[in-house]
Amino acid sequence: MRDGAAAVVVRGVRKTYPVGAAGVLEVLDVAELSVPAGGWTALRGRSGSGKTTLLNLIAGITRPTAGTITVDGADVAAMPEARRDAFRTRQIGYVFQTFNLLSAFSALENVMLAMMFGEAVPRGDRRRRATALLGRMGLGARLSHTPAQLSRGEQQRVAIARALANDPPIVLADEPCASLDALTAREVLTELVAVCRDGAKTVLVASHDEGVLAAADRVVDMTAINRADATHRAA
Repeated sequence: MRDGAAAVVVRGVRKTYPVGAAGVLEVLDVAELSVPAGGWTALRGRSGSGKTTLLNLIAGITRPTAGTITVDGADVAAMPEARRDAFRTRQIGYVFQTFNLLSAFSALENVMLAMMFGEAVPRGDRRRRATALLGRMGLGARLSHTPAQLSRGEQQRVAIARALANDPPIVLADEPCASLDALTAREVLTELVAVCRDGAKTVLVASHDEGVLAAADRVVDMTAINRADATHRAA
């Protein structure tokens, strides 16, 4: 396992999509954003403000139209797709808003599968690590349950355990409490904060939930850094 955490630096990043025959839709235009290593940074913004797009670019799921994104000193935006995938497996854990669990697999299997795409956890240690992570998330009695047999809060806990499976130094979370009721959201947030703080993770979370924002060390407003969103609102 690796120790420490990595910082993220975004510079001159733009993301556009073609629209129609010759049109272009610009959804992101960020001059600069720095995410301190080992801290908890929250991106605040309404739906459509570019939060998810920015997280996906940092994770290397998509590439920017222009600009650089450095994660632990490596320019993710310049990497070919295969290398981005390998880098993401090693360096980044992603908690998706929609969970993205595999329905045919148990909670334990969902977490173990995340370890199969990298070498961070030796094969013989994967079941033990997955069991420990799920136990930490309060799911020790739910290891064999499939997503359909779990509540939404339990599914999100599995998703968090999966994101932490390879002990990534960076954790990205996209609206981690948006689809949960208030009580479950508080419980899940408490667990997410605790496990990331204990592991000295660098956390970047996108949310408009006041509870999530209050847990952060620093809050960045997307309306202040995304010039594309400001243009859309002005129009």
